[in-house]
Amino acid sequence: QVQLVESGGGLAQSGGSLRLSCTASGMTFSAYIMSWYRQGPGKQRDLVASISNAGNTNYADSVRGRFTISRDNTKNTIYLQMNSLKPEDTAVYSCKAHLQTEPNIYFWGQGTQVTVSS
Repeated sequence: QVQLVESGGGLAQSGGSLRLSCTASGMTFSAYIMSWYRQGPGKQRDLVASISNAGNTNYADSVRGRFTISRDNTKNTIYLQMNSLKPEDTAVYSCKAHLQTEPNIYFWGQGTQVTVSS
């Protein structure tokens, strides 16, 4: 049974930092493309950042230069280092795992709340 468990969310001040983690189990972690998505109040869920099994990264324009995604295949974990946080970064952040060759097979974590105060 595949499980993705996020942690590290919470309250931060504008300009502050948080680091999110997503730990996977029940899957061959190193084979999966891992992504962070977020859904703000009244908004659709959007891609924040992704990292391939080879370590290639991709970022949304709104977070590029402020957020960094990384992975540790020895710990089955991805991270999202979030710096220079803004109130508009407030959202539920969720991680997603999928295989490049099987895009219809994917798994989601339960999400973690990030709130940035001005």
